[in-house]
Amino acid sequence: MSSPPPSPGSAMAAKEQVRPLASHRYLHVDVENDGFSVEVKKTRHRHYHGKCIKFCGCCTAVLLVVAVAIIVLASTVFHVKDPTIKMNTIRIEGLSFLSTGNLNPGVNLTLVSDLSVKNPNAASFKFNDAAETSLLYGGKVVGEAKIPAGNARARRTLQLNVTVDVMVEKLLEVPRLKSDLVTGELPVAIYTTIHGKVKVLRIVKKSATLKMNCSMSFNILRQDIENLDCLNSL
Repeated sequence: MSSPPPSPGSAMAAKEQVRPLASHRYLHVDVENDGFSVEVKKTRHRHYHGKCIKFCGCCTAVLLVVAVAIIVLASTVFHVKDPTIKMNTIRIEGLSFLSTGNLNPGVNLTLVSDLSVKNPNAASFKFNDAAETSLLYGGKVVGEAKIPAGNARARRTLQLNVTVDVMVEKLLEVPRLKSDLVTGELPVAIYTTIHGKVKVLRIVKKSATLKMNCSMSFNILRQDIENLDCLNSL
């Protein structure tokens, strides 16, 4: 026998039982999906925030390295110091003519000096041919010599030999010459000037003028130079 068809009331009851289950499942899925979306947004935000922190940290590190490098270069390589000049030795040839008093314009009286230019910089110090040395006696220039152009290399000392030919005719014009010949000493001065430049990577350029003033005495009896005293100025 076939079973009787379900009544409308039982069918409605079955539908009511099924609908809450479907509705519950739909709400459950929506809640889970909403939670997943929030979690994905949080993960993306954290990832982006982490990238920003790393980028800012790298930029800061690079800026610090550049700043330290600039400070180091400014205090070492790009810090230009003034070169110095020094009188090492000096001698005079022809003092025997002064001891005999046999002075005339044809007498050969020569002053030979050994100078050194010390360059403390990380770049060369180059000077032009305007460098010169002058010999003064009684306030008058009695001898001059040009110093050829040169180049003192980085952190090196350049040796210079300078020969000054004394102009005896100028020497004879000094009024105090006779009295000094009697005492046996001629107080003289030698003045040296060197103009040059220091260039660091063609970025930093500094001009420098080295000046040295030396005082001394020609001892006629001993045929020597005494009381040598030199001062540097810039």
